[in-house]
Amino acid sequence: MMNEETKPGMNADEFEKRLQRQPLRQAPCEWRSEILAAARDAQTSRHPSPTTRRPFLSTLNYQLSPFFWPHPKAWAGLAAVWILIFMVNFSMHEPSPMMAKKSAPPSPEVIVELKKQQRMFAELVGSYETPDVDRRKMFSPRPRSGRAEILVA
Repeated sequence: MMNEETKPGMNADEFEKRLQRQPLRQAPCEWRSEILAAARDAQTSRHPSPTTRRPFLSTLNYQLSPFFWPHPKAWAGLAAVWILIFMVNFSMHEPSPMMAKKSAPPSPEVIVELKKQQRMFAELVGSYETPDVDRRKMFSPRPRSGRAEILVA
């Protein structure tokens, strides 16, 4: 049995026009409560309650997305500039030379010359005092305890 709405020669536009002319019917009241209950269940299952703990990265993403969202291209450009700065910084970094292993001990002539320069500098500054290392210790022989007895006795 064919009714008027589903005639075989009817195209989609005619069908839509007939649907628009029909009056809307209200859903039964018992359906409405079931539909609203299902919608509430779907809403709570999609959004976890505030007591549910989220992983750290998810929380961080949730907190930062409103901050970054207004201009994501600007933030991406800024991140690219910082990455470029770090790359240039590390590429220009030279390894520190190992001076202690590569240098030979100074020759005695160099040491004498450095001491002369140090004395000249001290004279120019006006406070010429020879450092303790440069002073020669005067050797004054002291009598040994055994000799002291011989001399005294």
